[in-house]
Order: sequence, then C-alpha cells, then structure tokens
Amino acid sequence: MPIRAEERARYPEDWDTISAQTKHRAGWRCECEGECGRGTHEGRCPNLHHLPAYGTGSRVVLTTAHLNHTPEDCRPENLKAMCQGCHLHYDKEHHAETRRRRTELVEEARRENKARYDAEVTAVFSAARRANNARTQGDTR
Repeated sequence: MPIRAEERARYPEDWDTISAQTKHRAGWRCECEGECGRGTHEGRCPNLHHLPAYGTGSRVVLTTAHLNHTPEDCRPENLKAMCQGCHLHYDKEHHAETRRRRTELVEEARRENKARYDAEVTAVFSAARRANNARTQGDTR
C-alpha cells in the first residue's frame, strides 16, 4: 500500500527491505487467515503476488501490514504479508478512526482561523470607525 507522504518519516529507512523480507517469508502469498474480516476465504487467503485474485481476477499486489498499526514497530511478529484486499479490510476501522481524527483537526483549524479572521476584521472595522468618528468630530467643531 502506498505510504502517505506525511507518514513516511515514521517508517525505517530500510522499510523496502523489511517489507520484501516479510513477503519472501510468506512465499509471496497473502498470510491473512481471516483476521481481515472479509469473510471471503476460509483459512489462509489464496492470493499470490502479481497473479489474478480469486473472485475478482484483478492483479494481486502483496503488501506488508503492521498488525498493531504502528509503522515504527517492524518486529517480524508485528508484520504480515497481505494482499491489498485483505490489508484494506484489516485496516478499515483504523482508517476510519484516522479519517475522523484528521477531519476533527481540519475543522478545529477552520474554527481557529475563522476566530482569528473575525478578530482581525473586528479590529480593522473598529479602527476605521474610530478614525471616522475622529474626522467627523473634527469637522463639526
């Protein structure tokens, strides 16, 4: 699975090697045994890297999943080779939580920016009103 640019720093420099070793250990076959929750296979998933996927016929891309969703944790027991379908399903809840947190952060930033903008606009209009009042009072004397 592609690594998001903002997450890349969380992976070790030798991630490509670690990932390839994980896939090699698995015989280039998906290691999912149903923990993905797809319910499409009993026992170990039959998908093999670069071959047609069972059921869909699409080309399988074998990925490396962090079972605890922590990219810094590259212990062999935390890594499992998974086809893209199993990996996406395995990470489904984690992705939803990440999306929810990201949305909350964006909304919070919008609220902060709006508050800052409103304060700046208020300050500008207040200064303009004071200047206008000073001019008006100066004209009437």
